[in-house]
Amino acid sequence: MLPIITEDISAEVFSEVFPDPQNWRKNMVQYLKDENPEINAAILEVAKHNETIDLKAVALGAYLTYRLLDIANNSESNEDLEV
Repeated sequence: MLPIITEDISAEVFSEVFPDPQNWRKNMVQYLKDENPEINAAILEVAKHNETIDLKAVALGAYLTYRLLDIANNSESNEDLEV
């Protein structure tokens, strides 16, 4: 089951992303190369198969989703420890 993404988590991630989406995306590429290279490769592979989609937009959306789920998952893990 996927973790629940709360409004607080969304606000936190959006405050990271929206001041400079291009730079944030580039930083996420580097982060995921180390953290989860298979996910990074899958994200980049999507645009290779269809030249009509914008690779940067796909990557931004995918990295944004990854970050939201990562924070939500870590939040749920921390809540489980508090019980």
